[in-house]
Amino acid sequence: MTIRIVRLGSPRLPDEGIRIGTVRRPPRGVPKAEFATRDFYDVWFPNLSPSAELVSEALAIQGGEGSEKAWRAFERQFRAEMARPDASRTLDLLAAMSQQTNFSLGCYCEHEERCHRSILRALLATRGAALA
Repeated sequence: MTIRIVRLGSPRLPDEGIRIGTVRRPPRGVPKAEFATRDFYDVWFPNLSPSAELVSEALAIQGGEGSEKAWRAFERQFRAEMARPDASRTLDLLAAMSQQTNFSLGCYCEHEERCHRSILRALLATRGAALA
């Protein structure tokens, strides 16, 4: 059993399981009834998304304006948000669930290496999650 880290809106893989959207906002222009059928997510869980302020910073970094220093600052701040009790317990739960079932976590960003999902991957790995 594993957790897949995916780009929301990408085609689902066989045995991917439930897809969880770890994004601050639902997809624009997509009716709620179509989120799952259009391969966005089955469940929206913004609790694992960066705060609104950090989302703005991340978008600037992804747009080519950001330096490695800016990315490291974003990563530090997002890790601090994920260290808060509710987020930390959620990550513990997901790591434990990965030992029993397949599911996926995702975001809209094109490149995982400059997306909060790369940090989620690392945080889950340190908790012993089974990752694809």
